[in-house]
Amino acid sequence: MKGAKITVFGSFVVDLTGWAGHLPIAGETVFGENFKMGPGGKGGNQAVAAHRAGADVTFITKVGKDPFADIATNFYKSEGMDTRYILTDGEKSTGIALICVDGHSGQNQILVVPGACTNFTDADIELIRPVIEQSDYLLVQFEVNMDALEKAMDIAKAKGVKIVLNTAPVRKVSKEFLCKADIITPNEMEAAGLLDMEISSESDAKKACDAFHAMGIGCAIITMGKAGVYASMNGEQRMIPSFKVDAVDTTGAGDAFNGAFITALAEGLDLFRAVEFGNKAGALCVTRMGTAPAMPFRREIDAFGEK
Repeated sequence: MKGAKITVFGSFVVDLTGWAGHLPIAGETVFGENFKMGPGGKGGNQAVAAHRAGADVTFITKVGKDPFADIATNFYKSEGMDTRYILTDGEKSTGIALICVDGHSGQNQILVVPGACTNFTDADIELIRPVIEQSDYLLVQFEVNMDALEKAMDIAKAKGVKIVLNTAPVRKVSKEFLCKADIITPNEMEAAGLLDMEISSESDAKKACDAFHAMGIGCAIITMGKAGVYASMNGEQRMIPSFKVDAVDTTGAGDAFNGAFITALAEGLDLFRAVEFGNKAGALCVTRMGTAPAMPFRREIDAFGEK
């Protein structure tokens, strides 16, 4: 079940999450109903999602010299994950995310302060070079400093390691940067920001995938929430429907999808079956509160598929 070797290079942040009756608007103070603190960050969430889904995964991240760093090491050890590549920064603090969740709809607002994750140095990149080079897949996001991210992708590219780029949170980057990826997995808002076009329908998603292909990206996947996931590769394109569930917190849905999706690819599933596997993980994730702790286990994903 382990499949090919996956490395996730990305962020760890401590999620500070509050739930309320509605999300605050500018200048408004809202009383919350519940609060939790725990492990998060897109890199960390996706690594946990892949690990729980059954992948052979190594997670590379960076934390500060502060009590929040202990949340990272303690959690990943409890998960049975390798903690050797949780690097420590002497300048910046461990990242944090301030998350407000609408207790009725499950929708959220997020402010991320990545901290140490935006301070990967050239020395760090050389330290992690062997890990990347020995991988079959590299999964990356946009919550680290971009110069380090590009260097990590270049190392992977030079060794033929497949690069899956989750363009979140969206940043304006060059076509030359994007086309380093073998697979790109934005949501509709991120794809719209990257391509400067509106994406609100299946036909829009097709145009977006075609635009990514024109850049030289072989596989394009656009996650569209309740509508499903539009996937395109080798001239075959289609929408894979989402699973209907009662959502309580949508915060980690995309991360659950990406972690499970790359796990399925590593196990040899074709693109569209891998997307469906990712969809199952995303659906399970939104039925529970939190981010990394909400990532589903393989037995849950498999059982969900039998319903």
